[in-house]
Amino acid sequence: MKFEIKYIELKSGFSDDGPAWIGLASFSKSGKTIYFDGKAFQTLNGNGIVGNYFDIETGDEYWISGVKKNQSDRHKFGGGNIFVEKRILNEYLKIINTQSLNSKLYEIIEVDEEIPISKINEIENQKFDADSEINDDKRFQKPSEMNDQELDFFIDYYQDDSINGRYLKGRKMSRNKMNELLAEKELRKQKTFY
Repeated sequence: MKFEIKYIELKSGFSDDGPAWIGLASFSKSGKTIYFDGKAFQTLNGNGIVGNYFDIETGDEYWISGVKKNQSDRHKFGGGNIFVEKRILNEYLKIINTQSLNSKLYEIIEVDEEIPISKINEIENQKFDADSEINDDKRFQKPSEMNDQELDFFIDYYQDDSINGRYLKGRKMSRNKMNELLAEKELRKQKTFY
């Protein structure tokens, strides 16, 4: 597992003054998931509103980046103390080339060092009801490849996500996918009618 010192700031519900940490993050084998302080984050691939990663458990957006040598990790209009993980303090001081931290800007803390892989796997596997015969792989089929039951299931799925989805771009994508499925359903009705 790869480890790296990162700057992590909660963006959801805050402007540029959310809680922020500098700590040792670990990465999944694929590099797509970052673990820190008992949480798991996945990239938003440029689809975030204010962040570049989201907490898999809560959906909150975070900004995660490498640390800056000039200590300008926070946005220029942001504010608030930054929590620095105690176990990486000496290494961080070397990165920023100083002997000590300004206690008015930084607070040294302990964090949860557990990497919650099994908990996150369980959350990700709950996307679909285990009793359902329709699994997540079916979602990636072309509408014409789905049977009527699958078509109805995913129309409902995308309709709900287009209304209640957390991110604007995600809601738009869900509406587009739902419209494709509705078009296929309408096409099937027309074929049976004639």
